[in-house]
Amino acid sequence: MSPAALPRRRFLTLLGMGAALPVVAACGSGDAEARSFPVRYSEAEWKKRLSAEEFRILRQAGTERPYSSSLNSEKRKGTYVCAADSNELFSSTTKFESGTGWPSFYRPLPGAIGTSIDYKIGYPRTEVHCARCGGHLGHVFDDGPEPTGKRYCMNGAAMDFRPA
Repeated sequence: MSPAALPRRRFLTLLGMGAALPVVAACGSGDAEARSFPVRYSEAEWKKRLSAEEFRILRQAGTERPYSSSLNSEKRKGTYVCAADSNELFSSTTKFESGTGWPSFYRPLPGAIGTSIDYKIGYPRTEVHCARCGGHLGHVFDDGPEPTGKRYCMNGAAMDFRPA
């Protein structure tokens, strides 16, 4: 339908909606990829460096199936690091059993992570990404234990474990 055939008000409404879509998409994506991080590679290089599952989660903000990660049952002392760049993320002393099926922590290591707002499932969630490479790690929620009250619900495939 041509603009001349539309009533003026409807045309202006549609025009405004069309102009707003890129803004909403940019603001609502929560995409850490849009930011600059110290560790950067092309998509092709990331695909070479990571397994298919790691790439899907870390670079495409995927989620692994609950209870599928061996890190759920990891009980040793040590450090959880980003599977993409080995950035130290969480101490084993902050890990807890959340019953969700994903490794959960109540506090990241200082400067280890960044956050952004994610609207991918229709409502806002706080996405957690690696501060060095921007890789998607999971999400943080306000239903964790003391002392922080936070639950950093992480994809095990996004991390490796280094025993102490």
